Amino acid sequence: MIFFRVTQNINIKTTDGTLVNYLKFKGPSDLENSTMYITTYDDFVDLKKIFEKVDKERYFTKVFVEDKVRVLENFPTELGILNPNEYDYREDSKEKTFLDIKKVDIYKQLKNIKKDEVSIALIGGVGLSISEIVSSCTALRILYKKLKEIHKNIKFDIYLNASNNSFYSRDKQIYETQDYINNIFPLSITSQKLCEYDYFIDNSLSIKFLELNSLNYVDAWLFRFGIDYKKISENEKYNELNISNYKVADTLKDKLTELKSKGKLLLFHPYSANVNKSIPQNIAIDILKELLLKDDDYVIISTLLIDSKIKDDKFIDLSKESKNVNDFIYIISTMDKIITADTSTFHISDAFMIPTLVIFTQSDYQNKIKYFKYTKAIFVEDKSKNLSQFVYENDSLTINKFESWNKLKVNKIIKLLDSF
Repeated sequence: MIFFRVTQNINIKTTDGTLVNYLKFKGPSDLENSTMYITTYDDFVDLKKIFEKVDKERYFTKVFVEDKVRVLENFPTELGILNPNEYDYREDSKEKTFLDIKKVDIYKQLKNIKKDEVSIALIGGVGLSISEIVSSCTALRILYKKLKEIHKNIKFDIYLNASNNSFYSRDKQIYETQDYINNIFPLSITSQKLCEYDYFIDNSLSIKFLELNSLNYVDAWLFRFGIDYKKISENEKYNELNISNYKVADTLKDKLTELKSKGKLLLFHPYSANVNKSIPQNIAIDILKELLLKDDDYVIISTLLIDSKIKDDKFIDLSKESKNVNDFIYIISTMDKIITADTSTFHISDAFMIPTLVIFTQSDYQNKIKYFKYTKAIFVEDKSKNLSQFVYENDSLTINKFESWNKLKVNKIIKLLDSF
């Protein structure tokens, strides 16, 4: 975490319209006050860039000596892997990509607090993508349950990067599907507010920065929280999403109800934001056409624009109805089966126990689906070779680019789907 003050009053608006107010430091003053701020390193970097764009001569930050804040009488106890003096480490060691860490035991960090309710602030989220957040929230849920065995009630608040986070609203919506989370707030948090909590967990250092990305998301975050993931039953490591409070648009709800009355629904989701994880467009179109010809059991749904030329009563494009992450989660929850590229789709479908076939292009796929009981995989190995002598890629000099994809047969896909 970074401890800092600002030189001028300024307001930062998040993507959901929430204002984060920054007020000029009141001094002389105790460091437990409403004008001393705390945030993650990444959010701090974003905030400085915003100040520079507004007026770099008037608006800037000044970092506090962290040790002077941590010794405040009401400063909460840190849980999980500790992250002291992060600013100094990050600024002085920018050539390092990870931090040496030691295993901790969260149970030895807990204090004997005699209160009906214990409050915990999580500084920073548990991932950047939908996939990461959904899976990592499983570790958060397990952490919550373990703490509930010790404390009667837990108030668990999450503070998310907000200064320049274009996905703040989306991320907030995902966290709102978790029943154990009390509230979600935008960073920064004041020292005065942080001192109202009993404990805090500093997620300014992600599992990737801590070089824990060799572990499954759930296990990595459990390790980060100070819980021995090897002692947690695999039966507890399932994803969970509660969308009962989500108001489904009547048009979407009615459309899916009508489609369900016609037969089983199969979601086909071939594209990822990462082009290397996506099914190539021409291959995706061919797969869709063959599915329509060979598999009469399903009405095929997509939330992506695959090919506007395909006109078939058994193929429904819901790309216009899937307007946000909650819409997408709701659509997935109504499916009977799913075929997807390596995207958040299979992380979400696990929460609803929907049989899902994932087509992976990266060899670490077994680690990703380690605890997913309703997921099967097809691995398509990239056998392309780049003949270019330059650093940048040149498609005209790339050979065998679709060799492995051309070997992927729809009959195999259908057979695996039927094996569920």
